[in-house]
Amino acid sequence: MGLKPFRGLSSTVVFAGGVLGTAVRAALESALPAQPGGWPWTTFAINVSGSFLLGLLLETLSRRGPDAGPRRYLRLGLGTGVMGGYTTYSTFAVEAVRLLGLGGGAVFVGLGYALGSVLLGLAGAFAGMWVATRWPR
Repeated sequence: MGLKPFRGLSSTVVFAGGVLGTAVRAALESALPAQPGGWPWTTFAINVSGSFLLGLLLETLSRRGPDAGPRRYLRLGLGTGVMGGYTTYSTFAVEAVRLLGLGGGAVFVGLGYALGSVLLGLAGAFAGMWVATRWPR
């Protein structure tokens, strides 16, 4: 089973959203870089807020009808594209490893960061979905 090349409007929407999300994340991380051995607040805030926004978006779209037409392009552009580019698992993983001992040696900070990021990311997604259930259709 081979990979199909990206074609059409869907891939363009994902690409454009990804460029925007990545640009916002890069700007925030450049403006507020993590300090060696310290809590990576910027990545943490990006990932938790991104989880909230993705939960809000997906729940809102699912309550408005099937994943087709404009809703599909909103999901792809904002969800997969913008939120996919905005949030970052790879930076989170590298920062956690550094804190755990391979670069900074702040083991308890690293464990707290790893667990806190995952738990608050889940809580953010649930909160976003909960907020979406409170909005009128």
